[in-house]
Amino acid sequence: MEDVVFLPKVVKRRVNALKNLQVKCAHIEAKFYEEVHELERKYAALYQPLFDKRSEIVSAAYEPTDEECEWKADEEEELTDEMKEKAKLEEEKKDEEKEDPKGIPEFWSTVFKNVDLLSDMLQEHDEPILKHLQDIKVKFSDPGQPMSFTLEFHFEPNEFFTNTVLTKVYKMRSEPDESDPFSFDGPEIMSCTGCTIDWTKGKNVTLKTIKKKQKHKGRGTVRTVTKTVPNDSFFNFFSPPEVPENGELDEDSEAVLTADFEIGHFIRERIVPRAVLYFTGEAIEDDDDDVSEEHLNSGLGLSR
Repeated sequence: MEDVVFLPKVVKRRVNALKNLQVKCAHIEAKFYEEVHELERKYAALYQPLFDKRSEIVSAAYEPTDEECEWKADEEEELTDEMKEKAKLEEEKKDEEKEDPKGIPEFWSTVFKNVDLLSDMLQEHDEPILKHLQDIKVKFSDPGQPMSFTLEFHFEPNEFFTNTVLTKVYKMRSEPDESDPFSFDGPEIMSCTGCTIDWTKGKNVTLKTIKKKQKHKGRGTVRTVTKTVPNDSFFNFFSPPEVPENGELDEDSEAVLTADFEIGHFIRERIVPRAVLYFTGEAIEDDDDDVSEEHLNSGLGLSR
């Protein structure tokens, strides 16, 4: 393929005209995504009553009716009446043998454990805290405000911290970069802000105490020094690295933020809207199918 540099001057001049048209297309595309954001905000208000009902069922604030609980699973369709009755009796026997659980215990912590992207963040000491997570909500920025979304993690009263809600705000940009307009591919997350967690004394899992032995250079005596150092924890999610005004980050901070943006986007786009399917694992299978299809399409030259 001939390099554009070797095009005749008169042709290169016309190519430049096409590039200017492309820049205008990018700006129109940016307006399109702004309207998509407004539509998301509008429909979020329609979804919210359903998500609130989900939260009430999970937390045992509401007991669904028999009609609301009717669900015909695929495997049940193939069972005979006799097999269904036997399965029902066995289920009732199991229910009698254990305490009557309230709501859906450990709903959100199970969702986190089922999703690799989230379970990779979890440490053993995080799990008792996440059992108190009752809901995750997404709030979109108001009309006319800079594009952003907020993740709200709602907790029941617990022994670990006094906050009832932990928040993470993601600021977005939906306009072409003047220095590189052709790279525009829709809204991108530019920065994120966490919140202060008011830990109960001795319960902060993001810090750990270590003891080190130090030898005095002159006297040769040894003493034990206690230091508090950062500890791996999901709750570091609420203390992301700050993006400097010049936008320049060191390599480690950039890697942390890249992963953070991916997680925030995934929670907003997949976890909150389809939580029950990640709880049961059905959405995991769908995600795997999507990945397989992408690989297949890529191999066939069909990827976009």
